[in-house]
Amino acid sequence: MADTPTFLNDADTRLTDQGFVTNNIWYHGTSSALLASIMQQGLKRSGDEALNAAAKKTMATIGNDYTESIEPVFLTPSKALAFYWAQQTVRKRGVRIEGDEQPIVLEVALPEALNTQVKPDVGAASLLIIDEGEHYLAHLAGMYEANGLAAPEINLMKADRQEYLQKLGMAYFDADIAPEYVRLIEG
Repeated sequence: MADTPTFLNDADTRLTDQGFVTNNIWYHGTSSALLASIMQQGLKRSGDEALNAAAKKTMATIGNDYTESIEPVFLTPSKALAFYWAQQTVRKRGVRIEGDEQPIVLEVALPEALNTQVKPDVGAASLLIIDEGEHYLAHLAGMYEANGLAAPEINLMKADRQEYLQKLGMAYFDADIAPEYVRLIEG
């Protein structure tokens, strides 16, 4: 896509007419503000403590309770898709947290024993029916079309689990990921 840095634009090698190619290399998009913590502690489920604290404070201010949910570590088989999600993370953080943050992409290289625990993110069906998800689907369609492929057609409520991974590039790992499996991708 036009705003994806060239060194992260991997759709020509990771995207086929069958969807995304997967192996034991995954990608995670996030904010540069979280990099030091991630490189020290790894990728943590529901790991953005500052954003969670800001949300909790906001909810308390308006008189509502806020219960944190434990979300898995979200992964994708494409650097370009991870960059998209990194941009969304920076945007969300910018609403609640001041600072100069940039989108970054992390490579997650899992050993086979852990790689088998990566699952298609079928929970994304609920995300995809709201505006944020519609933007993602439009972005994804643009990736397919830019590579001469037809945009995926998927019935979100009836899709096979694997379609969420293969066609939409959405996966998760329901445990923390140790720092030795994570590295920053730099251009």
